[in-house]
Amino acid sequence: MTVQDSPIKFPFPSSTSLFQPGSQLLALIDEQPVALAELPDGSTAWLVTGYNETRQVLVDQRFSRALAAERERDRPGLGAFAAGTILGMDPPDHTRLRKLVSRAFTARRVEQLRPRTAGIVAELIDDLAAGPRPADLVSGFSLPLPVRVICELLGVPEQDQGKFRDWSDALMSNSDISMDEIMAAALALAEYFAGLIALKRSEPADDLMTALIAARDEADQLSEDELVTLCVTLLVGGHETTANQINMSLITLLVAYPGELARLRAGESLLPDAIEELMRFVQLGSGGFPMGRVATEEIQLGSVTIAPGEMVLPFFSVANRDRSEFPAPDRLDLSREPRLHLSFGAGVHHCLGAQLARMELQEAFRGLLGRLPGLRLAVPVEQLKFKDKMLVYSLHDLPVTWD
Repeated sequence: MTVQDSPIKFPFPSSTSLFQPGSQLLALIDEQPVALAELPDGSTAWLVTGYNETRQVLVDQRFSRALAAERERDRPGLGAFAAGTILGMDPPDHTRLRKLVSRAFTARRVEQLRPRTAGIVAELIDDLAAGPRPADLVSGFSLPLPVRVICELLGVPEQDQGKFRDWSDALMSNSDISMDEIMAAALALAEYFAGLIALKRSEPADDLMTALIAARDEADQLSEDELVTLCVTLLVGGHETTANQINMSLITLLVAYPGELARLRAGESLLPDAIEELMRFVQLGSGGFPMGRVATEEIQLGSVTIAPGEMVLPFFSVANRDRSEFPAPDRLDLSREPRLHLSFGAGVHHCLGAQLARMELQEAFRGLLGRLPGLRLAVPVEQLKFKDKMLVYSLHDLPVTWD
């Protein structure tokens, strides 16, 4: 590996801004886009913040996600959960499982889901409008929207959908709860889906879970454990980031960029490009540990030679602020010419639900801005209560009102 004077200590202090990555991470883009760091356990890893370098890590299959996932088993939250799931696999196992579900998330299939998603948006806004103000956007809209969409896609009964919030919070926690609590949540989710799979076997339906059961029982394309784990992963991955993207995008527009919000309200045709820019710009976390990769052979990454067995940590959201790829990257510009941001990753682990998330976000903002004129925060931004030690900015509630 390339010699660096000494490893920098990581993690850095959390960002003090909801709207910008931490200053130390941002500085690395220009100064050391691949920088050696010492982690709290005394091990070292390469922090990757440059756009081109981050994309190489994601695309180059010599960087193994499976080897990294094994090392992350003792890391609280998603690290402990990811090993053994599609999030912690390399090809060919990753390819086999992804192929089984990818047809449910194609652009064509997602467009077929748009009318139903718009209907759910309308139902949720109807309920908000009929209730008291201020209203809580988290419990009343941003969380139930993606939960209902992914549950309907999977085939989870509506009466069960409220069970998942605490379990999902445990899996997305960074360090606030014990490993026993995290594993208990994972076990509870697995037991729930094992029971639902048994029910679907006796009562098949037109949903993704029934299709996966057929792939298991008729074609032997995955094991029973893989079937259960895949359902858990799709549920957790299918709602948590989308819900928080709605919340943080709205806060960013209302608090930091009211002029851009006015442009969006005035021109619905701007919405698809606006969602891409919000995905690029909005910070969903404060700069904790991303899901790493391990080099399987010597690899040149920018000006650094990565040795076999070394860990690299690609920072997607920081790479989205690389001025070599995005002019004036620290400014939200909803009319920015679309470019290939890394918020959904890249390569074989490019987010399976990217098209679904895009569509949900478009319909969410179409409904919120179209049906709730003058939508605004009901409390100062400083009074918003975020959950501690979460991998993403997760709010207890988001009080809003409108005209």
